[in-house]
Amino acid sequence: MLIRNVLFCMIGLAAAALAQGGRGPLAAGPGVRLLGAQPGRPGQVVKGAPFSADVTTEVTQTLTDGNKIRQTSTERIYRDSEGRTRREPSLSTLGSAAPGGSVPQVAFIDDPVAGVSYALDLANHTATKGGWRQPPPGNGPAPNRQPRQRPRAIDPNAKNESLGRQIIAGVPADGTRITRTIPPGQIGNSLPIQIVTERWYSADLQMVVLQKRSDPRAGESSVQVANIIRVEPPSPLFVAPPDFQVVPGRGPGMRGPRPNAPQ
Repeated sequence: MLIRNVLFCMIGLAAAALAQGGRGPLAAGPGVRLLGAQPGRPGQVVKGAPFSADVTTEVTQTLTDGNKIRQTSTERIYRDSEGRTRREPSLSTLGSAAPGGSVPQVAFIDDPVAGVSYALDLANHTATKGGWRQPPPGNGPAPNRQPRQRPRAIDPNAKNESLGRQIIAGVPADGTRITRTIPPGQIGNSLPIQIVTERWYSADLQMVVLQKRSDPRAGESSVQVANIIRVEPPSPLFVAPPDFQVVPGRGPGMRGPRPNAPQ
């Protein structure tokens, strides 16, 4: 029962983080903190670009007395040529949510080919099965292009800059920097507040491989992909193992669609 409660809690909070565009960490109650949207979580199916990699998310907050709070989470991600994905998150940041401070090891599989998703309890050999929901058409990135954004009104307080192309984690990536200024008085602030987001997008992998964000209200955060291996992962990673007990989830929308990498 514990593992299922933790799984559903994590799924729901992760979906909320993605729904708000990955705008930093989510507070999940006293002593629990989930970090925001991460690379390697495409909503549209990306075929023909298999890989495996590590993703590290780090959030640093500086308190008024100079004290710093630093939190880090890691995740191993896989994607095959058919667009199936597997995530193996480290749940150490949720440790305080479980008795004794321990959380079971889990993995999440999205299989758009079979139309199913699995949440695996690797220690107890159980799998929670749900439906995989097809994201709305037209929202995915075209080859060699950045993910398309919905048209928005021009924000006079936002500035977009191109940072050119660099090699990030061994792959070419195009960088952009968005600087948004909140004018004095808009949210009760006496001075301007500047929020800076730097994003590096790999057209080869069709996802963001590095994102940095600085917001005086929430601190500094970074999400970085590393140790990229661009070969086909083993096929057994994308199915529930035969010795696992499979139980139904809460319905096809249990996990919901995910947007293209961190936005």
